[in-house]
Amino acid sequence: MHIRKLAEMEHGKTRSLYEEVFSEDSSSFIDYYYSEKTKNNTIFVVEEDGGIQAMLHLNPYTLMVNGRKEPSHYIVAVATREKYRKRGYMAELLKEALRSMYKEGEPFTFLMPASESIYTPYGFRTVYEQEHRYLSETECGGNGIRLAEEKDCEALAAFAEHALAGRAKVYAERTPAYYRRLLKEYRSDGGNLAIIEEDGKICDLRPIVTEAENEKPKIMVRIVYLKRLLQILELRCLMAACFHVTDPLIEENNKCFLLTGTEFSGVMLMEGKPENSEGVLTVEALGSLIFGSKTVEEIAAEEGVSMTERLKGELEKIVPLSPIYLNEIV
Repeated sequence: MHIRKLAEMEHGKTRSLYEEVFSEDSSSFIDYYYSEKTKNNTIFVVEEDGGIQAMLHLNPYTLMVNGRKEPSHYIVAVATREKYRKRGYMAELLKEALRSMYKEGEPFTFLMPASESIYTPYGFRTVYEQEHRYLSETECGGNGIRLAEEKDCEALAAFAEHALAGRAKVYAERTPAYYRRLLKEYRSDGGNLAIIEEDGKICDLRPIVTEAENEKPKIMVRIVYLKRLLQILELRCLMAACFHVTDPLIEENNKCFLLTGTEFSGVMLMEGKPENSEGVLTVEALGSLIFGSKTVEEIAAEEGVSMTERLKGELEKIVPLSPIYLNEIV
């Protein structure tokens, strides 16, 4: 088994594996993916027996987190050829990807799991269920509803960025380039994007799809560069907490942290002294708390977590990174 990062010119070599494992995707969507998304993504592969037998794609996004631009990658297209499964390839690809993202200083990564149980052992936790409000083609063409065009992308970005900044603490930055690519994505699968206007101004956007999904896809998050993530956080009031974090996959996250700060300063972070620590938190438990999917009391009951009552009270002062709006597909 040999793991390596493909050069951009080699990305097309993974298409046959994509088509084999994700056979439900249309050929037109796969054409879009390999002509558009793989232009600037990162692909790690496992080579065995003279060919690519497993892969993992990292698709780059600029996320807005508490009003700050932060680099991140969406983990997609995690796949292994059937005869090469149950050899630990996926685990090794995930570890390699996490190390790469840590070196880039990314606070966290995210993915849409085929099954949550696959990724839970690697520190991922579910923090969001995607919300898609679809329109059908028959609903377009009247009542202030029309199909989006490339010339609309600048206005779409301005509208969406303003709307999301007011309602979400974590979302993908909206830019004209974001919408130009999104239009290609929808159209590749027979869909489109509808603009809803009132008095000539955009008031909503809705995807147009040929077949609406009833399920709400889940999004899981995994802390990558913990120090950076902690520095982004906001506080409710004066705080001082010292605790140890355990992370079996990213060695650099295993340390004692001292968090201080106020609602005005945000988090001021220092390396804590182990003798002053008031508890131990697993990286996944801390992630659940930070992204608002669990309370302090809930994570305190998890395996590998211990904390004093005082520490529990101090951790309550962290303002969760919630609501979240990560509705991207790839």
